[in-house]
Amino acid sequence: MNYQEVMSFVLLFVTMLLWGATPLFEKIGLKDVTPLTGVLIRSAAITVILLIVYVCSGRIHELTKVSLKGYALFTASGVMAGLVGMWTYFYLLRSGMTSKIVPIAASYPLITAILSIAVLGEAVTPQRVIGIIMTIAGIILIKLS
Repeated sequence: MNYQEVMSFVLLFVTMLLWGATPLFEKIGLKDVTPLTGVLIRSAAITVILLIVYVCSGRIHELTKVSLKGYALFTASGVMAGLVGMWTYFYLLRSGMTSKIVPIAASYPLITAILSIAVLGEAVTPQRVIGIIMTIAGIILIKLS
């Protein structure tokens, strides 16, 4: 493995650990607040931290180089995933079993794969078809458990 491959593996592993532990914090935090309040607190904290990073690193000017289309796409993404998606996820997480909700919610790449084929015209390969089938099978197994 070269340096880039090692770094990719390490970053992927760190991402997996962070995303794997986060639902526990969220589940515990949602005992005392509504799902929408949880989304607000989470989003506000991220926004403040990112603004500090951008100001301190001198990168704040990069925001002026983003096109209107770019702003619209990221806004739509933020509303869909960062607001509505997180709100519904927090609602479910607050009232349900974390070990069932998180894996099913985390199967969103299934939707991405299907939409990428249908909307973006990406190739249908045997590996993708098998991956989609395995994801659906995993969802069914988790739901039955």
